[in-house]
Amino acid sequence: MISRLDVSVHKTGRLGAASMAVMIAATLGAAGCGDTKDKDKPATQTAAKVNKEEITVHQINFVLQQQRGLAPEQAASASKQVLERLIDQELALQKAQDQKLDRDPRVVQQLEASRRDIVARAYVEKISAGAPKPSPAEIKTYYDAHPALFKERRVYNLQELAIQATPSQVPELRAKLAAAKDLPDFVNYLKTNDFKYGANQAVRAAEQLPLASVDTFAQMKDGQTIFTATPTGAQVVIVAGSRSQPVDEARATPAIEQFLWNERKRKVVEDDMKALRGASKLQYVGEYAKGGAKEVTSPPPAASEASPLTSIAPAMPAGSIPSAAPNVEVEPINTGPASSPASGTLEKGIKGFK
Repeated sequence: MISRLDVSVHKTGRLGAASMAVMIAATLGAAGCGDTKDKDKPATQTAAKVNKEEITVHQINFVLQQQRGLAPEQAASASKQVLERLIDQELALQKAQDQKLDRDPRVVQQLEASRRDIVARAYVEKISAGAPKPSPAEIKTYYDAHPALFKERRVYNLQELAIQATPSQVPELRAKLAAAKDLPDFVNYLKTNDFKYGANQAVRAAEQLPLASVDTFAQMKDGQTIFTATPTGAQVVIVAGSRSQPVDEARATPAIEQFLWNERKRKVVEDDMKALRGASKLQYVGEYAKGGAKEVTSPPPAASEASPLTSIAPAMPAGSIPSAAPNVEVEPINTGPASSPASGTLEKGIKGFK
């Protein structure tokens, strides 16, 4: 979309808003600094003129401040990229206004939806900012209570079989897996009986697993398997291998603090919404009159409850697996395909989780 301005930058550092503003202003004004005739000219915040409209340094700064991280040495090139995109956006905007597209009912509706979202988010951010940060004692308690994420953290070499089956076939699949002498034997059964399945493999650290399944994986030995019924059939996950990679308390503290603080912010917003609903006159109308309140107070199950234990499709980035665990900055995990385990390891695994 034309209105979405994204600038690709490397996340090697972070600039504050004030530092960014000064640097960008200096960069855009550098061209005329050596001209003695311009010395007495008043400073301007205009970065470019597009017909009768101006694009300002403030607009550029606003876009740059949306970036999660920007190295100081990249500010100049990034600002120029943003300026060019703002120029393109302004040209498209002017043309759209000439064609009265800003009065199109669909566009008006989108603008109003964006306005509502922005204002509502501003309110949520304001009330959540009042949530107190966790104390050092609370951080230590969380660290000690989750050894699988920290003191006993492991990195898993996982393999997965995603099998398509009807609900009535799932018990049979479970029994055949338990009775199989090794994984190839079970796969041969799937082929013989025309089951459709997909095989994936990847490497996942403990915090990249759904939080509800972290302790389960921590108790597993290399070669053991988990069988899970899914909406489309069944899933078999094999721990083909693993290695210990603990995280000490000092290194985990910033991530735990942010995680607990975010949870408190979420709770503050949740409680505030409940209070607002209780103090407001809320009436469902038309087709929503039946069961409206029930639907609001009974949200769908969480992803970790409604989905398989994990999903390890190679195309999925490591951070995209549903997880509510603190993400500690450690050495990068290779999330590509894992090497095939020895047949003896898988034979042991098939027998491990009958």
